[in-house]
Amino acid sequence: MASILILTELREGKLHPQSIETVAAGQALAAQTGGDVVVAVFGADPKEAAKELDNASASRLILMQHDALEPYNPDANCIAASALIDEVGPELVLLPHTYQARDYAPALAARYRRALISDCTGFAKDGAQTVFMRQVLQGKANAAVVVQGLGPHFVSMQGGAYLADSLATGAAPAAETMSVDIDASRIRVAAQAPFLGAAKSVDLSAAQIIVSVGRGMEAPENVELAQKLATALKAEVGASRPVCDAQWLPNDRQIGSSGQTVAPKLYLALGISGSIQHMMGVKGARSIVAINKDAHAPIFKSADYGIVGDTLEVVPALLETLEKG
Repeated sequence: MASILILTELREGKLHPQSIETVAAGQALAAQTGGDVVVAVFGADPKEAAKELDNASASRLILMQHDALEPYNPDANCIAASALIDEVGPELVLLPHTYQARDYAPALAARYRRALISDCTGFAKDGAQTVFMRQVLQGKANAAVVVQGLGPHFVSMQGGAYLADSLATGAAPAAETMSVDIDASRIRVAAQAPFLGAAKSVDLSAAQIIVSVGRGMEAPENVELAQKLATALKAEVGASRPVCDAQWLPNDRQIGSSGQTVAPKLYLALGISGSIQHMMGVKGARSIVAINKDAHAPIFKSADYGIVGDTLEVVPALLETLEKG
């Protein structure tokens, strides 16, 4: 049976949430194709992080251990991943569509003269073929992509496409450590702080609760109200593109097709109309709560709960309720 190899990643010593989602995606694909699932964890000492997968159903759990793999380095990751791919011989290599994967996955695919199907939202069987779905034209259309030729084929999965809660559990294999030789002379770049455009940058893809600001907040000074609500909910603050374009919040807070893709348990949208470009970034949210004074705002079609009202009146009421416990 053909193997599906899943390359996970660490963030601050723990598995990135999208890595667990990608394992769930790989399990779903294996259930369709009958293939084996092989999960790999990279790091200087990934044993502790790999415990998060102790109950995950898989054929193999491989620890790629080397000091050069932490902090992340694209050259080291490519070398280690190549050695792993040569050993496992997978038909398909799955990665989470994170900043890190976007950095090294194209180079890894190029080593094998194979294409990378990036930012996939799902897949389906069509006879003997697997069809991968990805959004194009800023989410206005879906493209169906079929891989051709011999593997390994490379696919990155969009955050929220598969939920970590859908991870299949069962008799998990004992972790096995695979040694890899990473020659220092092959490391061409020096590791720096990962993917931070500014000192206060944040990876919203890992946030469990997000309070997101739209133009309905009316003025930049009102953003402080959203930040107070985020503090009360122990949440991160996000924003729609118009808010970032107006410089009410930095660009690293932007959510949508031209910003970050998120999959929180709760997404609270304050004064956001819900354009298709914005909703592309939040379709993985477990629950969406929208507050907007326009009863016909498109976001209400996607929201699980909606409040028609002025955000500048509703948010203070929410804060008062939270303060009362």
